[in-house]
Amino acid sequence: MTPFHHLLGNNLVASITNFTVWFAITFWVYLETKSVFATGMISGIYLVLTAALGFWFGSLVDHHRKKLVMLGSSVASFVLYAISLAIHELAPEGSLADVAGAPLWLFIVVVMFGVIAGNLRSIALPTLVTLLIPEDRRDKANGLVGMTTGVGFLTTSVISGFLVAWGGMFYTLVFAMGLTAAAFLHLLFVPLREPRDASAAAGDGQTGPRRVDIAGTMRVIGVVPGLFALILFATFNNFLGGVFMALMDAYGLSLVKVQTWGLLWGVISSAFIIAGLVIARYGLGPSPLRTLLIVNLIMWGVCCVFTIQPSIWLLTAGCFVWMFLGPFAEAAEHTTLQRVVPFERQGRVFGFAQSVEQAASPLTAFLIGPFTQFLVIPFMTTGAGADAIGDWFGRGPDRGIALVFTVAGVIGVIVTILAFNSGAYRRLASAYASSPDPQPSGA
Repeated sequence: MTPFHHLLGNNLVASITNFTVWFAITFWVYLETKSVFATGMISGIYLVLTAALGFWFGSLVDHHRKKLVMLGSSVASFVLYAISLAIHELAPEGSLADVAGAPLWLFIVVVMFGVIAGNLRSIALPTLVTLLIPEDRRDKANGLVGMTTGVGFLTTSVISGFLVAWGGMFYTLVFAMGLTAAAFLHLLFVPLREPRDASAAAGDGQTGPRRVDIAGTMRVIGVVPGLFALILFATFNNFLGGVFMALMDAYGLSLVKVQTWGLLWGVISSAFIIAGLVIARYGLGPSPLRTLLIVNLIMWGVCCVFTIQPSIWLLTAGCFVWMFLGPFAEAAEHTTLQRVVPFERQGRVFGFAQSVEQAASPLTAFLIGPFTQFLVIPFMTTGAGADAIGDWFGRGPDRGIALVFTVAGVIGVIVTILAFNSGAYRRLASAYASSPDPQPSGA
């Protein structure tokens, strides 16, 4: 087994850990509080932290050995999960079910910091694909990365549902600490030959103390025609994607029990695995950017209709298609960046992209919960919306959530069509075709 496959397996364990905690705390908070506002805030906290820390995480990846960064990620998650467990056990009885109480939000924030520490791995891994995999096979390797993400979703959605049903967050955090320790120990023994000093390598352009260096990263991105447009397109997609993060669990749990919802996500997440296998076998075609836009068009088209009636089967089919196409979009973006960005800057560019792309999602996640709770749900329960379309669309809180998904899908289709016909798309596609393979220095 190659070091790359060991890294994939190790990242799979870390993904299982962090996805389990994230799914579980969302399930648990909704079941304890019955508040869409609270689940929306959890997503918002995650996305704010992701956007705020992406620049710094990218600099850590570029300025240190990737293996050391990934080990540090595991240590940080373990410590934060241990603190969360202490808060859970020491909090006054009933205080963690009070949406207006400080103990609940302190618990949520510490747990989410533990989850966020795993984002270091999501920045380090694509740079390691550049380091370890020849250029003509990177799209397929990125497909394998997407497949491990799918296996993580497949496993954790089932695990988290049963952990919450059987033992709440206590069992979840004990489980997470055990897997985090296992990932750390395994990674210690994975051999990985890396550049001796990435920050001093040719093309970095940075002297003196190692720092975040946003200006230098902006210059690198600006040199590639259309790269800013790609990041902005992904940013807009994430703006709409915040709707999913804030409302999907609440909508699903309005239709089925938590155990069923967890098992259902296990089935749906198999789409990630299937997509990863397809990409690993066939790649993304000669133009990853074209693939990116085509799958976005299909994804948002599905979003227009998968909640149009209150059917768990319709929701399942729509989510399956969404999950199947997601790895194609992510692999296409990663393959493009790995080709057009110098290796010595890739950590910072991936970190920059993560920060900027997630910057819009906190706004969506923070606003969509209250907006849906206090405006759209009444609109579709006893308001004008219920009177106008309620006879065929349905009435009630779940139909208010469904309407938000439908509108987001329509907007997504329109924006993707505009992107397909933009000059920025044509310029970046041309830059990708003419770029030489970035060669890691000092490896």
